[in-house]
Amino acid sequence: MGWFPSFGRFFFWVRRNHFQNGENKPLIPKGDVKNSEGTSAATYLGTHDSSGSQTSSSLSCHEGSTRASSWNIFAPRVYSSSSWSDYILKYLLITSNLLFTVLGLVTLVVGLWGLINKESFAQEKISGIGTDPMLLFTFLGLVLALLSLTGCVGALRENMCLLRTFSAAVLLLLMVQVLAAVLVYSLQGQIVEVLRSGMQAAMVRYQDDLDLRFITDEIQTGLQCCGADTYRDWEINVYFNCSAPGVQACGVPPSCCVDPLENGTVWNSQCGVGAQQMDEFSAQSVIFLGGCLGSISRWIEHNSGVIVTVVIILLGVQILTLFMTTHLLRKIRWNRAQHDVYLQSLQ
Repeated sequence: MGWFPSFGRFFFWVRRNHFQNGENKPLIPKGDVKNSEGTSAATYLGTHDSSGSQTSSSLSCHEGSTRASSWNIFAPRVYSSSSWSDYILKYLLITSNLLFTVLGLVTLVVGLWGLINKESFAQEKISGIGTDPMLLFTFLGLVLALLSLTGCVGALRENMCLLRTFSAAVLLLLMVQVLAAVLVYSLQGQIVEVLRSGMQAAMVRYQDDLDLRFITDEIQTGLQCCGADTYRDWEINVYFNCSAPGVQACGVPPSCCVDPLENGTVWNSQCGVGAQQMDEFSAQSVIFLGGCLGSISRWIEHNSGVIVTVVIILLGVQILTLFMTTHLLRKIRWNRAQHDVYLQSLQ
């Protein structure tokens, strides 16, 4: 048994060298290595093995878990589905702007058709185009169509430039309408004078412009009035002037008559002949004596509640449109910011 101490010393010497070169060697940090997500991961020397399989497997597991955790952090924020309210607001904005675009185009076509049909651009009529109501239809139709088309395409394509332009235009229109309402309320006397001048201009061109004739007849028939302030205002028209040579001299249009059909079905164009020569007592059974400006004032006072309601609804629709546009812009900006963060995380 004398050989046992020598064998034991040899066994422990081999084992000790194996431990020093292998498994029980202290873990030494190799350094910081950047992984694919841009974070630092410390790797260590493992068991001395020529193939390095254990070190590679531990490193790959560590990188895989880090990549999975990074995906869980960023993926839901970038590709999160929008709520139903976002979709409803977006497509409601598209639908409303599409409808207003069609309405604007129809108004534009009607205005252009009226101008072309009446040959308003002819040399002898170009001087009076400024008072042509069809020009107002054309302008309003063009503005409405362009503005609504901008909002529709911007919402459909999620174009921030078009949406900003649309929201700025709607905000400007809101400010103009509020300012106009304040001016109308504070400058009522001046507005009456403007209306008087406009109606007198329409009376002067009554026979020359079919649109002005139609509008004047509708106002006088609907409000049961005649002239601007009184029925004698029709003397400013060259055909109804008492010095005119025609049969309509000292007369008024048939729309001033109390019963222009005279219990029949055909419009009697001669019912107002000679009405300016009558005294008020005799004329009141044939024509309306009061002017249209007074009738308009009384109509506004009588329907003030309806007018205020319509104005509030129109302003509310525009404010709602502005809110939807602003919400859509904020949503697009947030999605793009999250997408940029996600792309930076992949670098």
